[in-house]
Amino acid sequence: MSRQLKLSPPDQTGVSVIQSQAHATPLLSAHRAPAGPPARLRRPPGGKAVSPGKMKKPHADKDSDEYRQRRERNNLAVKKSRMRSKQKAMDTQQRVNELKEENERLEAKIKLLSKELSVLKDLFLEHAHNLADNVQPPADGASPAPNNGSANGQ
Repeated sequence: MSRQLKLSPPDQTGVSVIQSQAHATPLLSAHRAPAGPPARLRRPPGGKAVSPGKMKKPHADKDSDEYRQRRERNNLAVKKSRMRSKQKAMDTQQRVNELKEENERLEAKIKLLSKELSVLKDLFLEHAHNLADNVQPPADGASPAPNNGSANGQ
């Protein structure tokens, strides 16, 4: 006995009906895309998506050993986290102080080097003026030569 199946067009809800020729009983088939994310990731009304690890778990009895152990581990973790945070803040402040001191030293060095540059410029300009004063214009129109007392320039 062979059966032929007919699929009716989807109705308003997106549900199609499968009818078998051998049996006149309709079979429901849901031919529609999922209505959203899986149930484990659906958003509660007015809230954020809840991951499976964040779903509410039955609360352990506050007098149980398991509860006390969890609380103790959590308290230690919080204490450790706060200590790390304080240490990081102290390290950062120490680094800030070191950088401020280095900055002050570098600024002092800049001032010193600027003064030295100024002195050297003044010396150079003074020397250049002295050289220009020592050069006498030639009488025959040849290029000027410094007067150093030797005939061959040595």
